[in-house]
Amino acid sequence: MPRAVSAASVAPKTHAWEIRAEGLLVRAGRKKMAVNGLDLALGIGAHGLLGPNGAGKTTLIRALATVLRPAGGELELLGTPAGHAELRALRRRIGYLPQDFGYYRRFTVREFVEYMAWLKEVPKAEIPGAVQRAVERVGLADRADHRMRTLSGGMVRRAGIAQAIVNDPDLLLLDEPTAGLDPAQRLRFRELLQELGRDTCVVVSTHLVEDVAAACSDVVLFADGRLVFQGTPDDLAAAGGPEHPGDSPLERGYSALLRHTEQPGGIW
Repeated sequence: MPRAVSAASVAPKTHAWEIRAEGLLVRAGRKKMAVNGLDLALGIGAHGLLGPNGAGKTTLIRALATVLRPAGGELELLGTPAGHAELRALRRRIGYLPQDFGYYRRFTVREFVEYMAWLKEVPKAEIPGAVQRAVERVGLADRADHRMRTLSGGMVRRAGIAQAIVNDPDLLLLDEPTAGLDPAQRLRFRELLQELGRDTCVVVSTHLVEDVAAACSDVVLFADGRLVFQGTPDDLAAAGGPEHPGDSPLERGYSALLRHTEQPGGIW
């Protein structure tokens, strides 16, 4: 499926990285510093964000989506400082799927994605075509005129992915996108990630190491609000050995790297 061409997508690139953070601090609530001194640089490609519960992944994704303002440090998105006073132009270039997202249950899938396209200021004349492309890419073309309340949990999640990509974003942020998807749907999602990563910076927060291995060129391991590891899936697999827990080399590498960050009592 061809990607729509916008003026922004063909303009000369003036930034080295789609995401650049230096000493980034982001609070979760009033007290907890969920992202604590993060240095990170990500360019075009599919990047898997891994980490245990409470690591700060969702807080980081929300900061990258400009939902949360940094408490300190520097954050630059698509060449624009995230603390910039005018964020509307930047937000038009971002796609975001939260872990939990709201929708009007009476809307059809098409109406939901159309509404989100309108909120993202997709030009009115382009909305029908953009919506059709998005629902086709997530395999919901045959359900486009069904009401959201009639969909299964996995289909609702796919509709959420459709709204995230309807504006053909330059930066796509997906928080636990495979929750509720069955094995066949997860395989198709991995293929979609690979397609999107060819010309988009995609960040996928997930607990599923196998999804990262199959679809991502880069792995970011996050724990206690800090960067623990960044490298390829092969690099992650090489970090572990048979003495580390896990059912695959990637899971053993993940376990090995997290052992240095565990609190007393382990990761339970």
